[in-house]
Amino acid sequence: MAESNAFVRFEGVVAGYGGGDVIKGVSFDVPQGGVTCIVGPNGSGKSTLLKTVSGLVRPRLGQIWFKGTPLVGKSPKEILKLGIVQVPQNHSLFREMTVEENVELGAFLLRDRKVIAERMDTIREMFPIVAERAKDKAGSLSGGQQRLVEFARCLMLEPELVVLDEPSMGLDPKTLHAMFATIKMMNNMGRTVLLVEQNARQALKMSHFGVVLENGQVRLSGTGTDVLNNPEIGALYLGGTIEAKPSH
Repeated sequence: MAESNAFVRFEGVVAGYGGGDVIKGVSFDVPQGGVTCIVGPNGSGKSTLLKTVSGLVRPRLGQIWFKGTPLVGKSPKEILKLGIVQVPQNHSLFREMTVEENVELGAFLLRDRKVIAERMDTIREMFPIVAERAKDKAGSLSGGQQRLVEFARCLMLEPELVVLDEPSMGLDPKTLHAMFATIKMMNNMGRTVLLVEQNARQALKMSHFGVVLENGQVRLSGTGTDVLNNPEIGALYLGGTIEAKPSH
């Protein structure tokens, strides 16, 4: 099988748990430098697909390429070293540790204290909450604040690809706005973002590329706008209101 020139390429990926395939032959490319959003109904395999990227689920068939390097068979740590960082769906901060300690953990692969200190300074500028709540226990933060600290932590390794699994889960509308603004900021810094998002309409609006998964297969792919404005997809996954509303 030839190496891929795409930034990230899924090639016939089949994966699941305990003998049951959830992903059934998924193929698409993730363009470098953009935001790619995967949407679809519950149970369509979105989170499972993200886990195959970070090595948490090993595909039964197919290959995933990252800048020409095959990922299937590599450990999560090896994949992390390549420059791929995933922020999981469930909150993953250590509640009894301080905000600052949690963010520093993101640099656990680094040995140079000077580099770690420099990156912490950069993160404090980007995420004021890391500076303002540095000595507070992470468990004292709201859900939205914890999500921003998780974003801050994932940037400590300066990843090339940031993988986000349902980042808006459980957030109120105001925090949701801040979260999407932070994803845009990460992308503007040159990070390629691959995300699964239940808030499909808002996520597709800010995405360069969209993929619709259904029953573990790609139903539709195209620009974020194309997917958002597809009437059939609107009826199925976005509440059926697209045809009724004029586009702005």
